[in-house]
Amino acid sequence: MTGKIAGAVSEHDPTPNDTSAGESQSARDLDDRKAAILKAVVTDYVQTSVPVGSSQVARDPTVDVSPATVRADMAALERDGYLSHPHTSAGRVPTDKGYRFFVDHLAPPLPLGAAQQEQVQEFFSRAHGELERMLADTSRLLAELTDTAAIVVPPAHERLVVRSALLTRLSPHVALLVLVYSNGTIDRRSIAIDENVPDEDLRAASNYIDEHFSGHPAQQLSSGGTALTPSGRAELDALVELARDVIDTPLSLDLVVDQVFVGGASRMLEHFEAVEQVRAVMSILEQSFVVVSLLRDVLTKGQRVSIGSEHGLESLAECSLVVAPFGSEGEAVGTIGILGPTRMDYPQALAAVAVVGQRLSRELENE
Repeated sequence: MTGKIAGAVSEHDPTPNDTSAGESQSARDLDDRKAAILKAVVTDYVQTSVPVGSSQVARDPTVDVSPATVRADMAALERDGYLSHPHTSAGRVPTDKGYRFFVDHLAPPLPLGAAQQEQVQEFFSRAHGELERMLADTSRLLAELTDTAAIVVPPAHERLVVRSALLTRLSPHVALLVLVYSNGTIDRRSIAIDENVPDEDLRAASNYIDEHFSGHPAQQLSSGGTALTPSGRAELDALVELARDVIDTPLSLDLVVDQVFVGGASRMLEHFEAVEQVRAVMSILEQSFVVVSLLRDVLTKGQRVSIGSEHGLESLAECSLVVAPFGSEGEAVGTIGILGPTRMDYPQALAAVAVVGQRLSRELENE
């Protein structure tokens, strides 16, 4: 999840309605009147959760056509796949395609509300201490702002700064390298050593490693990273290189799983009536690797929103993801996002994720 993020967190502004090669023919053929009707349907349905009828749309001041014209255009939008027609209602609801067009072309760029901006300001004014605690608290803040489940994926361990390091003998043939990162994560690595290595050499290597590793990102300390000044003692330098070699190996499964923070998962109960649907969504949120992959895939596609069937997971067919990267010095090192129903307030969700991502990036730069 790396990449430059200069200006990225403000990319929630809707994509212009242009005729780029990547845009579908049906999107180009959606005229202004049908687009206004689709926007009215999405907006009303998000607010009421009730299928929207033509008479209701006709009363929208941005539509300004007769109910008969609205009915004809809504039927055309249904044929083109932007709307669907529940059997038990005379009204229509947006499809994933309809939401996608709304997000890409019709969702107005809105600022976060004044009360919510104040809530974000107050939170980050007192958000100090370990990164891990701040990210966990940030997931809860974002959940409160959007009334959805919020997800924060912190920087990968190789981007975290080492706070302290220790090298100690476990057995005649095994030493243990312990790295404490700036977010409080503790990483333990076993190193095979010669049984003839004296304890005093291990202590000297431990002191050297702590002095030269502390304050640097792990990726700079691996065997392929920044060169270290030799100590002048071959046996000590050999131990240091062994330590650098083991940093190249991935973190243990337990450490990776721990590095996903989910706030407000219980809020999903409010959005779905079917118990099985809630269970399926909650099950996904408990699978850290799936969550991280979902967020990464959205950003890899150059998007900020993934809607319904676009996830490729049947259990999330009625959910949408809104994501943004965060980082420091223009470098994306982590991801935040929200998971909620496809019937969500996309402009508000995009604004909340963007603002929190910007503030989180600012906090990292101040670390």
